[in-house]
Amino acid sequence: MTAQAASKGNLVLRQPILGSRRFSNYWWATVVSIGATGFALSGLSSYLKVNLLPVSDPTQLVFVPQGLAMSFYGVAGLLLALYLWLVIIADVGGGYNEFNQDKGTVQIFRWGFPGKNRRIEITCPISDVQAVRVDLREGLNPRRALYLRLKGRNDIPLTRVGEPLPLSELENQGAELARFLNVPLEGL
Repeated sequence: MTAQAASKGNLVLRQPILGSRRFSNYWWATVVSIGATGFALSGLSSYLKVNLLPVSDPTQLVFVPQGLAMSFYGVAGLLLALYLWLVIIADVGGGYNEFNQDKGTVQIFRWGFPGKNRRIEITCPISDVQAVRVDLREGLNPRRALYLRLKGRNDIPLTRVGEPLPLSELENQGAELARFLNVPLEGL
C-alpha cells in the first residue's frame, strides 16, 4: 500500500490496496488446478481403461471404489480451482483509500464478489475522522492493520486482508496518514 500524492499541492492522498491478485493466490490456484486435473484424469482413465496421464498408468485401478474416489476428488478440486481463479479475476478485496482535503472527503473503495453489490464504497467527510488506529496482535495468527476511527461509526479497516504488513511499514503508513489528516495515531 504505497501512498501516491496528487499534483494539487499534495491535497489528495491515494493508497492502492492489493486484493486477491497476489502471487500466493496465483500459486495455490495453479497447484490446485494441476492436482485436481491429475485426479480427474486418473478416475477417467480407470473408467475408460485408456491411459490419459503421461506419468503413471491409472488403467490398473479398479473403478469402484478407487477410480470413483479419484474422480470425486478431481471434480471437487476443479470446482475449488474454478472458485480461486474467479476470485483472482474479479480481484476481490482490491481497491483504494482516497483522502481528499480539497473536497474534504474520505473514500474507501473495494471490489467485492461479482453480483448485485460488487462495488463496496464508503464516503464520509474528513471532519468525521477522529484518529488513525494501529491494531497489533502477535502470536500464531499475527494481525497488523490500520483502521480509521470515525465519529459515531465502527472503525474502518484500511490495510489489505491476508498477509500482515511488516511493522516498520505499518508504522510509517499510519504516521503518514495521521499527519496528512491532522489526527492522532492510536495504538502504538
